[in-house]
Amino acid sequence: MNLQEAINVLKEKGYKTTGKRKDILEFFSSKDGYRPAKDLIAHLEKKYGAISFDTIYRNLHLYHDLGILEKTDLEGEKHFRLSCSHHHHHHFICRDCGKTKEIEVCPMDTALAELTNYEIDDHKFEIYGRCPSCLNA
Repeated sequence: MNLQEAINVLKEKGYKTTGKRKDILEFFSSKDGYRPAKDLIAHLEKKYGAISFDTIYRNLHLYHDLGILEKTDLEGEKHFRLSCSHHHHHHFICRDCGKTKEIEVCPMDTALAELTNYEIDDHKFEIYGRCPSCLNA
């Protein structure tokens, strides 16, 4: 998903595109991979000064609920990134820098054989480690 697609989702769902909301989206559209809320807060404080944690988290969870952001847990902390809006895939996520790499293999192909008579609503598969850049740093 790119910045304009994210703004369009907000508008389609009846939400205003305030300056802060747009700045949040711009932050994630300019970053490659998952970012913690504290990075977003530090970024926004440069422009707005002190900013409410509640405002930030409320918007992050709104964006997640609307499908604009994906979230994951890294080291016990929630991290966010713009959602991928194309074909089905999964991610390798670097624990150091948060960058992601798409993985085309889906474990559901194998798991479905073991889950006959079960109803599957959704699934998520992520691999965590360190990317080549972080390994060589």
